[in-house]
Amino acid sequence: MSQTLQLVFEMPENKTMTLSVASPKLDLTAGQVSAAMQTIVDQNIFMKDGLSILAKKSARIVDRVVTDFDVV
Repeated sequence: MSQTLQLVFEMPENKTMTLSVASPKLDLTAGQVSAAMQTIVDQNIFMKDGLSILAKKSARIVDRVVTDFDVV
């Protein structure tokens, strides 16, 4: 199983931008995630199509299970 932290931000024109972080720390708290997201917004670290992030929208950890089949 693998985990990904997805940080979702509000962009102009009612659009969103999602940043994905592979293998996040297992003991992350909502406060830590929120603070990191606010830093990204405040410092204008990322842009998309020349537009700056407006605000935090949501965050989640996604668990993914992959089952491989031997078909050879």
